[in-house]
Amino acid sequence: MDFFDSLFNNKILWTSALSWFIAQSLKVVHTLVVDKRFNVSRFVGSGGMPSSHSSFVMALTTATGLVHGWDSGIFAVALVFSLVVMYDAAGVRNAVGKQASILNKIIADIHHKKEKKLTEQRLKELIGHTPIEVFVGAILGIIVANIVI
Repeated sequence: MDFFDSLFNNKILWTSALSWFIAQSLKVVHTLVVDKRFNVSRFVGSGGMPSSHSSFVMALTTATGLVHGWDSGIFAVALVFSLVVMYDAAGVRNAVGKQASILNKIIADIHHKKEKKLTEQRLKELIGHTPIEVFVGAILGIIVANIVI
């Protein structure tokens, strides 16, 4: 079996990718329902409900546990990796988004007062996740892995 056959038959990898795809699709639906606008760019964007990062890594972790056992070393590695990713999504990346929002307001105020012409583009604010977005993404990943594996 060559590399591409092995990759194509890697059920854990494809389960994780499916979970990511579903989470990203749900972001488009969530934006449609909550904001009453269709925004297909939410499919490739970061941040928002649910966290596709959390969904991706928890599908990976759950599928790994189901295939290799909950007491396996590879499950432990996947779980630790997932916890770091989810902590980062809700912590560091969420804080960066809040800072971007504040900086955008400062730039808008300066630009409005015309004290100085600014050429900087607005910073992306939707970068991280709230804890509930991370939690929902994680639950989605666990559900997808349990259905697929």
